Amino acid sequence: MKQLKLVLETGEEYLGESVGFDLENIFSLGELVFNTSMTGYQEILSDPSYCDQMVVMTYPLIGNYGVNKDDFESLTPSLKGMVMRECAEEGSNWRNEYSLRELLERFKIPAIAGIDTRELTKKIRDRGVMKAVLAPVNYPSHNIQLVLSRSLGTDQISRVSTKSPIHFPGDGKRIVLMDFGYKKNILRSLLTRNCDVVIVPWNASLETIQSYRPQGILLSNGPGNPKDVPEVLPVIRDLQKKYPMFSICMGHQLFALANGADTEKLKFGHRGANHPVKDLKLNKVFMSSQNHGYSVTNESVEKSDLEVTQININDKTIEGLKHKTFQAFSVQYHPEASPGPEDTGWLFDEFLNSIRN
Repeated sequence: MKQLKLVLETGEEYLGESVGFDLENIFSLGELVFNTSMTGYQEILSDPSYCDQMVVMTYPLIGNYGVNKDDFESLTPSLKGMVMRECAEEGSNWRNEYSLRELLERFKIPAIAGIDTRELTKKIRDRGVMKAVLAPVNYPSHNIQLVLSRSLGTDQISRVSTKSPIHFPGDGKRIVLMDFGYKKNILRSLLTRNCDVVIVPWNASLETIQSYRPQGILLSNGPGNPKDVPEVLPVIRDLQKKYPMFSICMGHQLFALANGADTEKLKFGHRGANHPVKDLKLNKVFMSSQNHGYSVTNESVEKSDLEVTQININDKTIEGLKHKTFQAFSVQYHPEASPGPEDTGWLFDEFLNSIRN
């Protein structure tokens, strides 16, 4: 059994078993976050929104149903590591094709097992998300401290976004999907509704987007701080005047910034598949899948062109917005729900109805 160590920026160290890519004489630096989902580890590790992050899985057994070719959210995972209590050596499921360990090795993702992940999660909840390093046991401590002093960068969206437009033909409405790090199930949610989808890079110009003659615009999820891509805000402002718009997660935050609201970083974010959200118009509560470290501030919306449509039951943060004038709305969570409950899949239908109307 090869050992690995996890070192927090506070200086605390955890020893465990290496169950992923063999780091040998190198290290992996990332932002340490936690996810409370009981299933969906394959979707989590392939979600582009985890770019530059290490995910602590609070559920104690990960990998028990294996890995398959259909549940990837992106072709190439971009997270920096996984932290687990126990990693199953074999998956028991009729869809299983290979083990989690094989997947981690294939995509060169380091992972550590044998960690008390719930105790570690309590530290993150108390102190907030923090930088951490995965490194070989014999990696010099002074080098690790130098590594932890580094910045994680601000170019996550440009790294995970598509570099050129991609077309997925359909018989229905033409939707342009602006890719800030989209999950495959957003695309699937549109294609199952017969949409004709064009995916464009995050920094596509207004003229490029209009050249595809869209009938609706979807702003996708993505990693990092929404304030790191201010150049996209004028494009969003122009698009919302001309086309119905639906925004998810990072898209929701960018939609808010484009309309005069503000965002802030949460202490430890929302990452899991069981977050209750209340729709203020319907007066109903839905369970949602979430993965974000930033939120739109309540006080800033009051001074903007937006109104709040949904709130988080747990901490009262904003979960939904709509424009007071244009046919544009957004949600902070993931209605495509992968992993997670499918309570809010109807939002895609609402988006398409706004185009028909």
